[in-house]
Amino acid sequence: MKRSILLLMAVLFSIRVFSQEQQIKVSAWVTSADRTKLLQQQDGDLFLSNTLRAREMPIVIDDGQAFQQMDGFGYALTGGSAEHLIRMSAPARKKLLKEIFDTNNVSYLRLTIGASDLNSFVFSYDDLKDGETDVELKHFSLSQDLKDVIPIMKEILSIQPGIKIMASPWSAPAWMKTNGNVRGGALKKEYYGVYAQYFVKYIQAMQQHGIDIGAVTVQNEPLNSRNTPSMQWKYKEQLEFIRDHLGPAFAQANIKSKIILFDHNLDRIDYPLALLNDPKLAQYVDGSGFHNYGGDMGAMSIMHMARPDKNIYFTEQMVIERGGADAPLDIVSPVKRLVIGAGRNWSKNLILWNLAADFNNDPHTDNGGCGICQGALSIEGDKVQKNVAYYTIAHVSTFVPSGSWRIASTNTGDPTLTLTEDEEQAGIRRATIIHNTDVLPNVAFRRPDGKVVLVVANDTWNKHAFSIQYHGMYANLRLAPGSVGTFLIEQE
Repeated sequence: MKRSILLLMAVLFSIRVFSQEQQIKVSAWVTSADRTKLLQQQDGDLFLSNTLRAREMPIVIDDGQAFQQMDGFGYALTGGSAEHLIRMSAPARKKLLKEIFDTNNVSYLRLTIGASDLNSFVFSYDDLKDGETDVELKHFSLSQDLKDVIPIMKEILSIQPGIKIMASPWSAPAWMKTNGNVRGGALKKEYYGVYAQYFVKYIQAMQQHGIDIGAVTVQNEPLNSRNTPSMQWKYKEQLEFIRDHLGPAFAQANIKSKIILFDHNLDRIDYPLALLNDPKLAQYVDGSGFHNYGGDMGAMSIMHMARPDKNIYFTEQMVIERGGADAPLDIVSPVKRLVIGAGRNWSKNLILWNLAADFNNDPHTDNGGCGICQGALSIEGDKVQKNVAYYTIAHVSTFVPSGSWRIASTNTGDPTLTLTEDEEQAGIRRATIIHNTDVLPNVAFRRPDGKVVLVVANDTWNKHAFSIQYHGMYANLRLAPGSVGTFLIEQE
């Protein structure tokens, strides 16, 4: 009898321990439209249970279905961004960079090869007087970047040594171009080989400063010649440049940086698809990069279906506040369109344009520089204001490290199959497909440590009750209208 009681107690203890081990906790961080919550952790953790309270279809997370592995989330570190950061006092800058790259875990940066339109002035790494040429690139120099971009990058790398870096040119040096100008024009064919070596020299020079350029795009917005600087590439010309010059130059110099095509809008996926149709070019190329100033985010999924062997990157998008710091914060729109849209459409990253500007959106170049491009941070001296782009990235970068996988979760419009018994014929079941129009926009990730992250945007005008279903259990949650929530799901 005593042995039976002890055995029963052991079984009950085992059940209790097993139950405790199986508890799954949900923690939440919220940003609200009224700015009362800015990436604020909510009080009290929830635990998944067997109770489903919301009337709408739950967001079902299936970590058994994995899609693309994520490289990271971040911003463009333009020359203008670095200019503002380098002017801060050392203690203030150290604190700010630690917040961005440690606390917020920003894991991807885009640099510019030479100046972009968000620099104070235009320069390349081999500027010459009119009529001069330098086919051996003897005058190649990173002297301008040594004033701000490179020292800021070194400070960032001391905080986040594994950060991924992409670099993009806005223009070749003017002496290589058909119009001899930094704005518009095309690359002269006689300089295709020289310009390929220009890329090689840039990557090697940055490596000498401890900065590993993991990927390059061939040209920022090759179909846009209105920026200052800018350079136009027709796809046949770029095909010849990559296939016969840039790809072989990288191979010969043992450059491991990935080559990424296009770097322009989603309404022209025909451009990178046409390039990838050339098998010799395709062997040098890792994938294609996109912006969303035109087209639909779903075009990236079409691109993936057409070329599943090549990766997809989201390389630029401007996100700005139009009502000022006292207006409601429109966090839902960029999170829905970019964080959720890029993640659900096969992009391995998300880069916003750009990290920092001043309160007047300076600096930018004349005659084609972007005067409305607000930074994720507005900086004046040591004064820093965090804008909507800051919170857009922070809602995902803080919780989703490089190496995470995007996993399946129910989305708005997804069909659900329901089976019901026929009222008149016993044993007959009727199948009905319901499109889940009431599911909030969301995207889910599985981290390398096994924890799951769900980002949800309440794009309705109402406080929304919804449920998460994970491993057959539920968490019942609420989000205020215009709010974004990031939910960390982990086993206790």
